Amino acid sequence: MLFTTAIVPAGGSGSRFGSITNKVFHPIGGRPILIRVLELLDTSWSIDEVIVVLRDSDKAAGKSLIEKGGISKVKKIARGGLTRQQSVHNALKLIDNKASVVLIHDAARPFLSQELIISSLEALDGCDGVVSGLTLKDTIKEVRDGFAVKTLDRDVLVAVATPQVFHYGTIFDAYERAAADGLNFTDDTSAVEHYGGRIKIIPGEYNNIKITTQEDIIFADHLLALASKSLAAKRRR
Repeated sequence: MLFTTAIVPAGGSGSRFGSITNKVFHPIGGRPILIRVLELLDTSWSIDEVIVVLRDSDKAAGKSLIEKGGISKVKKIARGGLTRQQSVHNALKLIDNKASVVLIHDAARPFLSQELIISSLEALDGCDGVVSGLTLKDTIKEVRDGFAVKTLDRDVLVAVATPQVFHYGTIFDAYERAAADGLNFTDDTSAVEHYGGRIKIIPGEYNNIKITTQEDIIFADHLLALASKSLAAKRRR
């Protein structure tokens, strides 16, 4: 098994969340979103080290949460950039083991499963990157100036999420080239695709939601309540 570094971008402004503080510090089920993500990575046999990306203004609060949470695999904290791409690029520059595998997972996705971590890493063989995707349930339309101009074929579309997995050299080279070319990508696999990389899509998980708005907190609490009931039921058997 190759050495694996997890990068957790947590440097966003969270403007859509409507909070003056970083949304990943917001609690669900009594624990901050960021800590829930880091706990999952910290307890994974597949992850060797974790690099968290934080804005300068959040660094002290983030370090305090990590220390209080007893997260042992966080070895470094990278500086958040103006864009997600810059943030991930900054984290990549801190990786010492250039032969490692890199798993990038959003700090705002607190329901990452150990199964998805493993399946994402195992799928990397024979391709340049891996991302999980979900088939679309709704009809998707292309819209311009408020009017539908095309109905897209949802049978050939997927909604991708994180984690996204690469060999270090592949993702680092893509971001180095993007920086030199003045390009910005909101998704890590898009950068690798742009420079000719082959991205494998594996089945995603509907519970792997991203906390973006306050409404997502309600759904997250609901998921936690369901998980708690399921665990209690198993213990009674």
